[in-house]
Amino acid sequence: MALSWALAALSLLPLLDAQSPVCANLTAEPITNATLDQISGKWFCIASAFHNPEVNQIAGTLQAGFFYMEPNHTNDIVLLRDYQTIGDKCVYNSSYLKVQRENGTLSKYESGEEQFADLLLTKDPKIFMFGHSLKDEQNKGLSFYADKPEVTEEQMRVFHEAITCIGMQKSEISYTDAKKVKARRTRQPRRPRQGERPRLHSEAGHPVFKRLSPCRDS
Repeated sequence: MALSWALAALSLLPLLDAQSPVCANLTAEPITNATLDQISGKWFCIASAFHNPEVNQIAGTLQAGFFYMEPNHTNDIVLLRDYQTIGDKCVYNSSYLKVQRENGTLSKYESGEEQFADLLLTKDPKIFMFGHSLKDEQNKGLSFYADKPEVTEEQMRVFHEAITCIGMQKSEISYTDAKKVKARRTRQPRRPRQGERPRLHSEAGHPVFKRLSPCRDS
């Protein structure tokens, strides 16, 4: 089963290096409607690092990935449509994330457990990160996303500094490479009909997985 970086691990607030601007901002803030609007739309998986070797190995199988997030302000949920290219195949996953506004986290049920991720915004609205189990030395990790499949050196530096902040090494980072992935069109999933009550992952049982051709950046 593909590892979805947006849905990994339990999250807690990190112990930060206050002398670094990146470290000082590496804290989940309360989520507002404006926050949800900022993360709405299409995002690309750029890189991730997990201190757990097994999890990091799974994350490293992701050749490229992108996803769409469509927040619902009223119900505090986010429709996630996730496309991951793994082994020259596109794995599609559609699910709903729950929003914990005060805690600054998003969550989803995986294997019967609700898993949380800190939403970590930066000064650059074109990038953001998810923090995973940042107080758990064995399982801590970060995942990095951008509004384009490639990032600038400055944007990547933000992620590298964040990795250092949480006490991890750059050698633990896995990077995606969209250029090496053959682009072929995938069929778009059906969106919930107007007035239809969205089902959370815990209600739906298992997420919708479809193996398609390598995901097309569209």
